[in-house]
Amino acid sequence: MSIDPGAVAAPPLKSRIHGCLLGGALGDSLGYAVEFDPIESIRHRFGPEGLTDFGALGPGSHFSDDTQMTLYTVDGLVEALEWANEGVGADANACLWLAYLRWLDTQGESVPPQAPSQPPRWIDGNEVLRHRRAPGNACISGLATGEMGTVYRPVNPESKGCGTVMRSAPFGLIPHIASDAVYKLSADAASLTHGHPSARQSAGSFSLLIHRLVAGDSLADAAAAVLDGVRGLKDVAAELPERLEAAVRCAGTGVLSPEELVWQLGGGWVAEEAFAVGLYAVLATAPGPDSTLSPEGHFRAAIALAVNHSGDSDSTGSIAGNILGAFYGEECLPQEWLDALEAPDVIRGMADLLVGVTTA
Repeated sequence: MSIDPGAVAAPPLKSRIHGCLLGGALGDSLGYAVEFDPIESIRHRFGPEGLTDFGALGPGSHFSDDTQMTLYTVDGLVEALEWANEGVGADANACLWLAYLRWLDTQGESVPPQAPSQPPRWIDGNEVLRHRRAPGNACISGLATGEMGTVYRPVNPESKGCGTVMRSAPFGLIPHIASDAVYKLSADAASLTHGHPSARQSAGSFSLLIHRLVAGDSLADAAAAVLDGVRGLKDVAAELPERLEAAVRCAGTGVLSPEELVWQLGGGWVAEEAFAVGLYAVLATAPGPDSTLSPEGHFRAAIALAVNHSGDSDSTGSIAGNILGAFYGEECLPQEWLDALEAPDVIRGMADLLVGVTTA
């Protein structure tokens, strides 16, 4: 199947922001229902094609820590941009650290006494974000140190879990800033919890992919540009270009079985694997030039491919949903899936805050 879906009408920024955040939450929610389940169990429960629709779950689907942390990333960026719009310089990474510390509190963890105290913001009043949904160990332990990790003074120096990538789409949604700035914002924020080079490089590269899509690139062009950029990174973690090259190569051959997907790309538990699986799912299911597959059909197919495997299904589903939501805008999101989504008003509320500060 072709990895270039051809020309689509360019959605406005508001639709891309809403689409990216809602699309990520949809992929996260479908994947969270089968996270930690081997593919054999998924097939036994849902049939040979696995879990492909919210209708198979019944009422009460939930998103995971992936969506929670993505929304707290939005909040940190919104605060930094609020200051900037008032003409006051602010340390964006400090704003993100403070936002993540407030997320830490929602998980029932004690915020370290040496960490700065801060007043609550709108996001903190939403009870749905206070549920503990299998948060990543490195995200918890890195924030619990009370130290603001940096590239040069990392916390969890050996950790490269996918907790950096799954929360990093919002950096790519900020318009009118240079690609280098997008990458640095994302990579610096990744270093708040994870110290391994692949963790921050994967996060920064994923944010750049979103940034290029919002700027109007096709899926294929954005993927190629990001892969070229990864190859040129100073001191690049070798596993990152290897996994992304495999994702593009596998997408060019068509849809893999869940077993082959994990064999070729990994299960998504670490940063470069999660990025690779999400990207592969989007590219492998993209319609060719003569295809009649709609944006919604593409979204459904990509999310199904991204979550049905013996791996970190919520993170890989979230990444695929972020990508297609940013590319197509809200047009690609199935209405019945949105109807089943937990707390869409909270997600839309955070999306509107980001729209407000980026179009002020």
